[in-house]
Amino acid sequence: MNWRGFDLGQLRSFVAVAEAGSVSAGSEQVFLSQSSVSEQLKKLEERAGQPLFVRSKQGVTATQAGGRLLDHARRILAMSEAAFEDLQGHSLDGELRIAITDYYRPHDIARILKTFSEQYPRLKLHVTVLPSATIDESAGDDAAFDIGLSLRLMTPGNRRGAAGSARVQGVVVRREKLLWAIAADAAPHVGKPFPLVLLPATCQLQRFVVKRLDELKVPFLIAHSASGVAGLQLALKAGLGIGCLNESSIGAGVVACAASLGLPALPTVEFHLLPGRAGESERVSNARAALVRLFS
Repeated sequence: MNWRGFDLGQLRSFVAVAEAGSVSAGSEQVFLSQSSVSEQLKKLEERAGQPLFVRSKQGVTATQAGGRLLDHARRILAMSEAAFEDLQGHSLDGELRIAITDYYRPHDIARILKTFSEQYPRLKLHVTVLPSATIDESAGDDAAFDIGLSLRLMTPGNRRGAAGSARVQGVVVRREKLLWAIAADAAPHVGKPFPLVLLPATCQLQRFVVKRLDELKVPFLIAHSASGVAGLQLALKAGLGIGCLNESSIGAGVVACAASLGLPALPTVEFHLLPGRAGESERVSNARAALVRLFS
């Protein structure tokens, strides 16, 4: 009997490379050398009978066939892990409340949560988008959510993140650059005062930006105020001004500002999955461990 199908290890590397956009970045996600991952991809393409990536100096992009396989691969890997967890007695059911900052991978978060739902089909998810400060301040025993994911600014004087206490440090699942962003078709020269597109003052990132510009005496005006990251992205794409976004929040039609504009350097940000609370259920603890793997 001829075996038909794909190797799980090869699929795992394939997904990592596709999501990271390069073999080097993808190999770090699966803890393998670049040469090992390249060999896996070669074997996977041979198995598929067609190219799965278009390779260039900038990295890799999935072909049409690669895009189709990517959807299948995510489901296959999720089902494989779900089967393993079930046999280990770690299958999850019941309800789970998750609070997430909208700065976290806005173009990928729906897919990540879908993968989690497919991995644990008996678990009912309730997802709420909240400001990071609200998530951190609500991390006590009476919080309205079971698991929280928040953004922290890594300022020079506070390497543990702007949110503060050790109680809510949690697990760092991702680090990203913070960038000044502008419409891709904007004029190359932006006059002063700089027109800013900001979120409300409840957003720690926007408070930092205003304070930083004031300290350096950089002239600016608030050209537009958005209620969330999605609105901020739309305003930037429409050319309403300059904004501040983490790397994964910069989508189509928006690019990082050129250094020639003279805007100040920005710090790195971290995404923290908040730690478990005393006495929390095994269901929540197991779900947190699974989300660490998916969010990282």
